[in-house]
Amino acid sequence: MTRTVTHLFDDYAQAQRAVAALEQAGFSSSEISLVSRYRSDGSLADEASGAAKGATVGGLAGAGTGLLAALGVIAIPGIGPLVAAGVLATTLTAAAAGGVAGGIIGALVDYGMSEEDAHVYSEAVRRGGSLVSVRADDARAAKAEQILNQQGPVDVVSRRQYYAKAGWSEYDPSAPGYTAEQIRKERELYGRQR
Repeated sequence: MTRTVTHLFDDYAQAQRAVAALEQAGFSSSEISLVSRYRSDGSLADEASGAAKGATVGGLAGAGTGLLAALGVIAIPGIGPLVAAGVLATTLTAAAAGGVAGGIIGALVDYGMSEEDAHVYSEAVRRGGSLVSVRADDARAAKAEQILNQQGPVDVVSRRQYYAKAGWSEYDPSAPGYTAEQIRKERELYGRQR
């Protein structure tokens, strides 16, 4: 049976290391997905010149090898441009083009996440987080879970509670993605809460 394992990272570099560790362990680019608002150079996708306006905007040069070399930019209503690769990127591209009911939430649910988690993950990406997902059979999914846990992921239950304390209840597709300054300030708050 195929299972989807998804972890959230606040730091894009951690997400990149997680992808590299998965690939080193033998997971293929067809099993791994990465979604972030960050580009390989550390800038936000929407801060680059000529930010994505359409549903799909080609690959990013110099992103690395394996999955990281296949990163492309897609525009998601509300969040804005995302850097994405893997099967989840394809699902999100269909959502951006109107092919998946419910936009990003529908795409994440179609990919195998619960609706509750899809809202938290969508909000986290809007606020500058990065998702790494793996689709694999049960035995390999357990290995992926172990690898991702070693990379310092966000505790999604705690993050949901953090958002809820501030009045958040679910992802709002009309809310704009956070700016680099807003992301920096929120990361400082996360650090104080640990």
